Amino acid sequence: MQQIFNFILKNSNRLLFLLLLGISLSLTIQSHSYHRSKIISSANFLSGGVYEKINNISEYLNLRTQNDALAEENARLRSILFNAKDTASAPKLDSIKGLHPTDIIVSKVIHNSYNSHENYLTLNSGSLQGVKSDMGVINSLGIVGIIDNTSPRYATVLSLLNIKSQINAKIKKSNHFGSLVWNGKSTGFVQLIDIPRLAAIRKGDTIVTGGQSVIFPENLNIGTVDKIYIDNQTNYYTLDIKLFNDMTNLGHVYIIKSKDREEIINLEKGEKNE
Repeated sequence: MQQIFNFILKNSNRLLFLLLLGISLSLTIQSHSYHRSKIISSANFLSGGVYEKINNISEYLNLRTQNDALAEENARLRSILFNAKDTASAPKLDSIKGLHPTDIIVSKVIHNSYNSHENYLTLNSGSLQGVKSDMGVINSLGIVGIIDNTSPRYATVLSLLNIKSQINAKIKKSNHFGSLVWNGKSTGFVQLIDIPRLAAIRKGDTIVTGGQSVIFPENLNIGTVDKIYIDNQTNYYTLDIKLFNDMTNLGHVYIIKSKDREEIINLEKGEKNE
């Protein structure tokens, strides 16, 4: 206690000055609205800054709790997603001329390879659904490939992106025919070979199926002409065709039933045997 009295006596002038300064500031603020507003504004600025810093620190400290909650919610949503039924429906056949629901088997691509020279697809339909080898596979944008092998519930498809693939095709506007093949380079382009040089061709011309086989009906879309060049060995045109389909992103497809396939094959075999 004695030390406190000694401190007050020793600093009495300074303490008196501070007291009088405080009283004068108080009287000034109360009697002048401008000064009062400035003082309050400054106090709000300082307190607001302090509150913001405190809030930031609080949010940072709560991040772990929030992250844990988000992780639990994410796991719950993934569980719902994985356990949900596949409700995505196949697109309608309105845009594919000449085909009716009774002519096709709706299926879905469950595996798609496109990064090798011999690419295949796997479908979730097989012989139990009536799928057979050499049936054509298409979607609403164009042709996809040809059925290669089947099991009771699954089927493999020889993709357009396979160097073994060879499909009859034509230039839509002129009916000049050629063979559709793939050179193994780009997933977005195939080649139409053996086109006569008499054919009038322009970049952008549409290429469709030729209909000269029992696999695909005539005039199914394939793509458009991107480049034209002459094969020096055959002296025929070779065309680079930009596919309508994105062969790296395939979902539902249609497997085409060929009602007359066996009859035509038996007829052609009979003619060869004669």
